[in-house]
Amino acid sequence: MSTQSPFFGKRARDAEADSGIARPSAEAEPHMDFNPSAAQVANATLAAAMEGGSKLIVGPNIKLKGVEITDCDTLEVEGMVEASMDARVMKIAEQGVFKGSAQFDLVTIHGQFDGSLTVRQVLVIHATGKVTGKVRYSRLVVEEGGQLSGEISVYRAQESPRSPPPVPPPAAVQAPAGPSPARRP
Repeated sequence: MSTQSPFFGKRARDAEADSGIARPSAEAEPHMDFNPSAAQVANATLAAAMEGGSKLIVGPNIKLKGVEITDCDTLEVEGMVEASMDARVMKIAEQGVFKGSAQFDLVTIHGQFDGSLTVRQVLVIHATGKVTGKVRYSRLVVEEGGQLSGEISVYRAQESPRSPPPVPPPAAVQAPAGPSPARRP
């Protein structure tokens, strides 16, 4: 962590002191509420979620193809991944590409995603991000310049992709009222 130079801004402070103009100090300013954008909230949530747990980083110029990735909490894609996976967090870097099927809680995309994507919490597509395919999300944040195309729908928590929807029991068949037709021998 770097420290700020004690001389930074000194010339401006000296000029104000010499001018005789009273300036309110930072301590005197009233508390101002800061309402962060959805992208800032999503990025803060993503950073917190990426702490701890198992993590797979696919570095630049690395290609990971034809696999199912399991037991991974966080996936960072800086190269290319062709896979299917279900995890908590995915981050695709600007030069990163993911192709395949994926289910995540939190996703932030600076690069490219192509395939089937289900995001149970927040999907953030940054200005350099491009997402194509079948996409389901709970919350969506798209920065100006970000691209989203394909079959897009809202994910509902009761539609868990991990378990198939319940199959209704077959309807009972009732015989028509009245006498049954006679059988011929």
